[in-house]
Formats: sequence, structure tokens, C-alpha cells
Amino acid sequence: MLGMTPFGMLHTALALIAVAGAIVTLLSHGEISFRTRSGRIYVWFTVATSITGLFIFHHGGFGAPHVLSITTLIVLAIAYLAETRASQRGLSRYIAALGYSLTFFFHFIPGLTETGTRVPVGHPVFAGPQDPTLKMLVGGCFLIYLAGAAAQIVSIRRTQRLARIA
Repeated sequence: MLGMTPFGMLHTALALIAVAGAIVTLLSHGEISFRTRSGRIYVWFTVATSITGLFIFHHGGFGAPHVLSITTLIVLAIAYLAETRASQRGLSRYIAALGYSLTFFFHFIPGLTETGTRVPVGHPVFAGPQDPTLKMLVGGCFLIYLAGAAAQIVSIRRTQRLARIA
């Protein structure tokens, strides 16, 4: 199916579950947090997606997708440590929320690239990873990430301000 191996299909399924978990937690809690069930689903399935991605060599050897997997794991670790090892005052909550959200954006880079270069079968939407339209679409997703990040910062500031008042 779409030139995918069973392992590639597993990798894709893990990623789709992670993205669904992120959407649920963002809509219900306003930020991705390991403290919520949907947040934990997001984090663990993103870890699984990143690890399985390290074993996919569809485009040859080690490349940009592998670097993205490693970067995702590092950012997830930083976000998790900020959330669990530090107090929720100061920058730690911002680092956690923005780090988790950044990894959510990371899902869209290979997702859009792989889908757009495979579908529809025989006449894919994008000519390849360097297609200018694909780059614009990923750039648009990054702008959405920035808007979401700003909204989360405002929400966290409001929550912290209300906690100080109470």
C-alpha cells in the first residue's frame, strides 16, 4: 500500500495515534502536558514514532528524517524534564509546553512530505521533498505552531497570574 512496508505502516500508525493524542490534549487542556492521559499518549507514541523512524531507510542511508527523529527525542526529553523535575513556576512550564508543541509540529514535516510525495498513487501532489509548494505548506504549519505557541504563553501567564492572586 503506497509503497510502504509493514514496518512503515506501523511507524505511520504510531504517528497518527500520537497526533490524535496531541489534538485531544490541546483541545481539552490548551497545552500538551505529560500530566494528562492524552498528553502521555502523545509523548509515548511520539517516542515510539521517533525510534521506529530511525530504522527506516526509504531514501537511502542516514538523512534528514533521522536527524528529525533524534531532535524530537531530545526536545521531548527537555520538555519532560522541565515539566517533572522543576517547579511549575518560572520558565519550566513554558519550556515544557513549547517543547511538546514543537515536537507536534515536527510530526507534520515527514507527514506532509511522505503523504504528498506518494498520494495520489502514480501522480503525487509534490514532486519531492524539495518541492516549493511543500516547503510553503510546512512553513504555513510552522506559522500555525508559532500562533499556538503564543496562545499557550498567554494561557500559562494568565493561569500563573490567577494562581498568585488566589
